[in-house]
Amino acid sequence: MTTEQMTGAQALVRALENVGVDTVFGIPGGAILPAYDPLFDSDRLRHILVRHEQGAGHAAQGYAMVTGKVGVCMATSGPGATNLVTAISDAYMDSVPMVAITGQVATSLIGTDGFQEADIAGITMPITKHNFLVTRAEDIARTIAEAFHIAGTGRPGPVLVDIAKDAMQAVVEFQWPVQLQLPGYRPVTRPHSKQVREAARLIVEAERPVLYVGGGVLKAGAAAELKVLAELTGAPVVTTLMAKGALPDSHPLHMGMPGMHGGVGAVGALQRSDLMVALGARFDDRVTGKLDGFAPHAKVVHADIDPAEISKNRHADVPIVGDAREVIADLIVAVQNEHEAGRKGDYEEWWRQLNAWRDTYPLGYDAPEDGSLSPQYVIERIGQIAGPDAYYVAGVGQHQMWAAQFIKYERPGAFLNSGGAGTMGYSVPAAMGAKVGAPDATVWAIDGDGCFQMTNQELATCAIEGIPVKVAVINNGNLGMVRQWQTLFYDGRYSNTGLQPREEHTAKRIPDFVKLAEAYGCVGLRCEKAEDVDAVIAKAMEIDDAPVVIDFVVHKDAMVWPMVAAGTSNDDIKIARDMAPEWENGD
Repeated sequence: MTTEQMTGAQALVRALENVGVDTVFGIPGGAILPAYDPLFDSDRLRHILVRHEQGAGHAAQGYAMVTGKVGVCMATSGPGATNLVTAISDAYMDSVPMVAITGQVATSLIGTDGFQEADIAGITMPITKHNFLVTRAEDIARTIAEAFHIAGTGRPGPVLVDIAKDAMQAVVEFQWPVQLQLPGYRPVTRPHSKQVREAARLIVEAERPVLYVGGGVLKAGAAAELKVLAELTGAPVVTTLMAKGALPDSHPLHMGMPGMHGGVGAVGALQRSDLMVALGARFDDRVTGKLDGFAPHAKVVHADIDPAEISKNRHADVPIVGDAREVIADLIVAVQNEHEAGRKGDYEEWWRQLNAWRDTYPLGYDAPEDGSLSPQYVIERIGQIAGPDAYYVAGVGQHQMWAAQFIKYERPGAFLNSGGAGTMGYSVPAAMGAKVGAPDATVWAIDGDGCFQMTNQELATCAIEGIPVKVAVINNGNLGMVRQWQTLFYDGRYSNTGLQPREEHTAKRIPDFVKLAEAYGCVGLRCEKAEDVDAVIAKAMEIDDAPVVIDFVVHKDAMVWPMVAAGTSNDDIKIARDMAPEWENGD
């Protein structure tokens, strides 16, 4: 054990180094300033100065998702800390390992409404896995170690460490390693063998099973095991928005993405199943639709590392608490034992139905009749030209769904997006963090013009810090998904969804994204015709010494299909406006 005299702030920096941090995204301010002084001397920590604290949080998420490490963001007290709240909430909903470090006013001022005071521990309590308020210098190093342990183990998530300014200024005897004091924290990773055997028995007895795969499979690094289990059982696989790439999109057992904007085959597979094997999925409302109409005849095997998720929304006939990788590995052995005993599932009739749905209702889109640019075509071509080794980071809305539908994901972790929270403004800073975490990879931010205008100031960070992301702005001049709902459910009354001047005759662009990109030190390009799409993407791919922003001016009324309207049963899925699939097709 090493001991050394230093300030609490120096202890903070040393502890970050010792737990393996190499990158911190943040902005200094009064209460956190003591920490920034020793940060100046660290040769092991790269601090990236963002332009808004929300950007720091999303960048830490993007970094965490491509590296598998805990992302780190830092902010000062009061408004600095509250600006992190959106990203913390996003990380909580999507189980992203992150530690947010905030400065707090001196202990004598806590509770007095001091300048730039906010009870950030209280504010974030419902949206953190755990949080700490540190008021003593001698607790800083141990708290940092505990925060990283909690964030990165079990079900990952964000942890807040709020440190009083005077604790950072006090002198302390720094000791490392430290003894963790977490008596109540023991996440279960090993599944119960009896439950696993029961799940295997149900799989081989089922006639219409489905492996319902959620983001927990990616978090557990269990894609290889999933492929083995799928091929061993021969059961169809659906991967949620958060699990894209867990099984390659091209795999013959892959039925696609289920849910509100999922494919007919994937939705039908769940609805008509007699057994759902949910692996690291949480029966989110965007997947289930109206809950009491979801897969009404299916038994449920539910495996999750978080016991609070099991039977939360749908009763589990076989609950399994454990890490997805260990659960699937044990399931493989249990299913093999069933096969060796002569018990094997026969899914031939099931696959005849599944293939009929898949062949009859493939994902597709119609090109706009007026010759304007189709957003689906743009996104599809980006995926085809950039290829499966790139990372794709979507914002939230129509472009997010098209990125999920029309880019083919052949490897785990290639698709980053804000799933549970649906955070507009996620894409650009998350792409920035992803590029920092994977500097040799191509990173495309697929963003909407609404989302882009929430956090595009981080382009300045990218330009100055040498983070050459590529940003495709799918510019339809509107808040596209909200406009789609207004078209379908509000009689086309477009209340406050238009982002451009109302006069149809004006050619003025507010803002002009090409000029904006150039003002931020990026390369700005524009594309308005289908015949120019490939050349513009190719040009962006050739530029690797600066961020690139492409303004793709697309048709304003393109819609995302298929669609299950909120609050309705998945049986009511529409493949286009007023068009529904014939479910018994192929029987």
